[in-house]
Amino acid sequence: MTEAGPPGLDKEIHHPTRLTVAAFLSGCAEAEFSTVRDYCGVTDSVLSKTVATLEKAGYVSVRKGYFGKRPRTWLALTLTGRTALAAHLAALETLAGAARRAGAEVPDAGGADEEGT
Repeated sequence: MTEAGPPGLDKEIHHPTRLTVAAFLSGCAEAEFSTVRDYCGVTDSVLSKTVATLEKAGYVSVRKGYFGKRPRTWLALTLTGRTALAAHLAALETLAGAARRAGAEVPDAGGADEEGT
């Protein structure tokens, strides 16, 4: 697992499209490429590049086969990917919690200055 910014954030998952793909795949055993593409609202090319990055990191597995006579590609989040996603989400929660606590400690965190503007 590699970091991007605060400790615990995984640079391979941190990118919004990669995070969306990993989060979607975390909810199922596997999903067809076109289903993931449509959910993420990206092109085939963008999803292919995203999957290649996640596969290289060991976070996604790709299975090719046929459904009837039509070729299909299925994607699955690996155990390593599930662990990385959980750690990344926990790091985001920690970061958000720290920000909330810091904001609560600042007097008049609402943004008004001394003149009430």
